[in-house]
Amino acid sequence: MKKLFILFCLAALQFSFAQKTLSNSEKAFLDTLQYRSFLYFINEINPDNGLVKDRSTKDSPASIAAVAFAIPIWALASEKGWIEREKAIDLTLAALRFFWNSDQSLDSLATGYKGFYYHFLDMNTGKRFWNSELSSIDSGLLFCSFIFARQFYNQSSQEETQVRKLSEQLLNRADWEWFTLKDSPQYPFTISLGWESKNGFNKLGWWGYTEALFLYIIAAGMDMQNVEKGYETWLSYYKWKEPYEGLGHVVFPALFVHQFSMIFLDMRNWTDSYMKVKGIDYFENSRRATYVQRQYAIENPNGWTGYDSLTWGLSASDGPGSKYNFDEKKFWGYSARGTSGPDSTFDDGTLAPYSVAASIPFAPEICIPTLINIREKYGSRGLWGRYGLYDAFNPTVNWYDKDYLGLDEGPIVLMIENYYNGFVWKYFMKDPIVVNGLQKLGFTKQNTK
Repeated sequence: MKKLFILFCLAALQFSFAQKTLSNSEKAFLDTLQYRSFLYFINEINPDNGLVKDRSTKDSPASIAAVAFAIPIWALASEKGWIEREKAIDLTLAALRFFWNSDQSLDSLATGYKGFYYHFLDMNTGKRFWNSELSSIDSGLLFCSFIFARQFYNQSSQEETQVRKLSEQLLNRADWEWFTLKDSPQYPFTISLGWESKNGFNKLGWWGYTEALFLYIIAAGMDMQNVEKGYETWLSYYKWKEPYEGLGHVVFPALFVHQFSMIFLDMRNWTDSYMKVKGIDYFENSRRATYVQRQYAIENPNGWTGYDSLTWGLSASDGPGSKYNFDEKKFWGYSARGTSGPDSTFDDGTLAPYSVAASIPFAPEICIPTLINIREKYGSRGLWGRYGLYDAFNPTVNWYDKDYLGLDEGPIVLMIENYYNGFVWKYFMKDPIVVNGLQKLGFTKQNTK
């Protein structure tokens, strides 16, 4: 049986992108899930400044990563007729004007500094919240949304011209040289994870395969000095494994790492020096990581309740917490769960449905049936609500999250649309920053048949 499954995987990996033909019921399900998830970015926002809540609680601060997903989601919504284009422009301009006019200083309550922004902001004032760090990765996602916006809003109206102008100004303000760990003995010329006015830069740089692939590409395109050296350091920490036959890939256990860069970047047929040797691209790498998660759930070495070929998906998410501990079983709160095969696992039986949805472009043939099964089997038990599938659930202890997270709702909306028609990719990939960044880091596009 296992051999037959592996043979199926190897065959499935040869499918061309989006080859799966959707049935009417599958299309209806995806459309419903996408629309419900979109509603988060209309209801959980401050329309005056374009800020979006981190999670769907009354007192939640804004997350700049949630804003980063909101900007292309508002554009998408105008294309699909969910909102008027004028509404999308108004919301986008509110966000762009807020960030451009925000306090960029050493004040402890500033919105940002040196063109970067704090991870969490007060929904109303836009000031720093929770003593959060000045975040390179979350600021980078925000920059991606600015890049997208200046390509999507290409009409000659005063408002769309203003979108392009503000986007360019915001991108030009980012001081990548300042955020670079030039003198780090372990991570030379990498981009620091974050900065705080009291403690300075985080001594860890972005190294090895993480969600920060896009960060180096846009930083290169925005003329970060010595970026090639930083990228060499990044690549030097890659780990290649083949946890199951035919599924060798650069590993990271949590699925979001294989998805976040690909929300904006269409990496089909693009290879750098490392991937060229391995004979695959980053899109295929994410596809294999998705299949590994499914196979891990089928084997279910830790015996968690519910895991099977149609119930899987480990990523960063909420969790039941230690109050649910029993016997030798330990449960976590918010954590980055994942697996790169049975010998590399961070798993407490908690599944994150968004992680399956965000892999639809890579492996629709396994992701869509899994989502439908999860909805049908667990939706009425507490997993389905106002914005579709809640963030996480744990069948072993019958726990269901009561929150939605903007960071997780966004990938659902955007990756479904990327699967449908490459919506984000077709605007983002043609921007000069992206074109220049790929070239500077030595990416080449392989010829396809």
